[in-house]
Amino acid sequence: MSQEKNQENKKEPAIRFQPGTVVATIGATQIANHFQMAEMLRRHLHGDWGDVDPEDAKANEHAVKFGERILSSYKTESGEKLWVLTEHDRSATTILTPGEY
Repeated sequence: MSQEKNQENKKEPAIRFQPGTVVATIGATQIANHFQMAEMLRRHLHGDWGDVDPEDAKANEHAVKFGERILSSYKTESGEKLWVLTEHDRSATTILTPGEY
């Protein structure tokens, strides 16, 4: 099977939770472009928590099921860290630098 057909057969997992209102802080917009942030948000909503340790990944899995805060961590193309944080009530998701937390 060709690589193109193989990629067509791969389906992305469903969105695991609703993000609410999505915002980015000034710090985030200074180190990442819209495309990078959109990719981070996509990964976050599908349960790819990025660069978190196994304990935090486990906490995120619990949070998805029981309505708690979800935190993912990703690196920009330049290697800087951004967090994607969804509130426990799913009212908002914020893309921010760790220093802005």
